Amino acid sequence: MNGDMADVLCERVKAANEHGLALALVGGGSKRFFGREPHGEPMELSGHRGIVSYEPTELVITARCGTPLSELEAALAERDQMLVFEPPHLGVDATVGGTVACGLSGPRRPFAGAVRDAVLGVKLINGKGEALTFGGQVMKNVAGYDLSRLMCGALGTLGVILEASFKVLPKPGVEATRRIELPAPEAIDRMSRWAGQPLPLSAACHDGEALYLRLSGAESAVRAGERQLGGDAVADGERFWAEIREQQHPFFAGDEPLWRLAVRSGAPQPDLPGRWLVDWCGGQRWLRTDAPATRIRDEAQALGGHAQCFRGGDRAADVFHPLPDALMGLHRSLKAALDPKGILNPGRLYRDL
Repeated sequence: MNGDMADVLCERVKAANEHGLALALVGGGSKRFFGREPHGEPMELSGHRGIVSYEPTELVITARCGTPLSELEAALAERDQMLVFEPPHLGVDATVGGTVACGLSGPRRPFAGAVRDAVLGVKLINGKGEALTFGGQVMKNVAGYDLSRLMCGALGTLGVILEASFKVLPKPGVEATRRIELPAPEAIDRMSRWAGQPLPLSAACHDGEALYLRLSGAESAVRAGERQLGGDAVADGERFWAEIREQQHPFFAGDEPLWRLAVRSGAPQPDLPGRWLVDWCGGQRWLRTDAPATRIRDEAQALGGHAQCFRGGDRAADVFHPLPDALMGLHRSLKAALDPKGILNPGRLYRDL
C-alpha cells in the first residue's frame, strides 16, 4: 500500500510541477509554527507511514516520512536503543519526515551530534516528481552524490522526503542529573570548561535559576562525574530534560516571541532585554523578548553566531538569520537543481526559496 502511495505522491508533485502549482507539505502538523508561513495547496504525507526495516545489530533503522516519531522511538526502546540526537516532538503527532525537515535536536546534541550526523540516507521526490535516493544504510556510502544531509533543516524546500535511514545507538546504562544553584555567567563558564574535560556529560543547561548537568554512561563513570561536579541530585532528571526538549519548562510559557540564538559555547550573554535559558553547554541560547529583530541578530552576529525567531512574532517576515550573498547563492542553486519551478514549500525557509 505504501509503495502505491509513493507513486501517488510522485504523480501529485509531477502534476503540480507541470501546472506551476505550489505545494505546502503537511505531515503531523506538530511543527507547523516552525519557519515562515506555509503557502500552497496542502499535500498530506502522514499516510505514508511505517518502519521499513530495523537491524538492531547493525544499528540502523529506516522509516517512511509519515511514521509517528513516537512509534519509531518505541521500536528502538524495545531493544534499548535510541536516536542519539534526542529529537524534540513539540506535539503528539510528530513524524519522521518532519523531524528531518526541521532539523531540530534535543539536549544531547553537543555531545552526540545533530540530526544530520545521524541521517544515513533518504528517499525523496524532487520538484519534477522524480523519486531519488541518496546515501544508504551504512556510515560510509560513496555511490553518487549524498545530498541526504541537505534535507536536514531544509523544511521541505528541496524535496518531499519519502523515507529516512538513521544511525542509532544503545541507551546509556546509567543516567543522573545534578543541580547547582549559581548565576548564568558563571554557569556558562563552568559548562564551557567541563565540556572539554573527560566527563560523561550528555546535557547541560541553565534555566535562569540553576545549572543542570546530565551524566550518562557506565555507573562507575557517572558516579565519579557526580563527585567531581558536585551539586544536588535531581530525583526526576528524565522529566526535567523532557520538559527542556519539548519546551514545556515554565521558561517557555508566555506570549513574548521566542528567539533561538546559536553562539559559541563560552560566549558572554548578549546585551539584550528579556528572559534567558542557556542550553547545549552555552551553544544554544533561548530568549523571550520583544526587542527588535535587527538588534537581536546584530548581537548574535557580533558573537560569531546567528538568531532565529523560533515562535511568535511576525511569521510572514524573515524568521531565520539573513544569509550572506554567496551562501544565499548556493541555496538558490540547490533549489533550482532540485525544484526548478519552486513549487515545494515556497518561501517557508526564506522569501525567495
